[in-house]
Amino acid sequence: QVQLVESGGGLVQAGGSLRLSCAASGSIFSIYAMGWYRQGPGKQRELVAAITSGGSTNYVDSVKGRFTISRDNAKNTVYLQMNNLKPDDTAVYYCNADLSAPGWGPRRNDYWGQGTQVTVSS
Repeated sequence: QVQLVESGGGLVQAGGSLRLSCAASGSIFSIYAMGWYRQGPGKQRELVAAITSGGSTNYVDSVKGRFTISRDNAKNTVYLQMNNLKPDDTAVYYCNADLSAPGWGPRRNDYWGQGTQVTVSS
């Protein structure tokens, strides 16, 4: 069984910063891409940022220059540093990991965290 546990959400004023963390645990052989998604009120879930096992990153245009994704492969943890937050960043943020378990061979699966609320006040 695999679990993704997020932390670091909260309430912050516009212009402030937050750092989200997501730790994967359980029966894990290898983690490929990890990413952060968000779903704001009345909106569809969108990819915010993703990072490969080799460190390549990509971001949605609205957060470029403000958010930074990073990962610690030894700790199976991914981070999202969010600076200069705006009210439009208000959403539930979800961690995602594309991984394989021991004995799976080439099979991979997506796992999701439970979500953490980020609220940015104006």
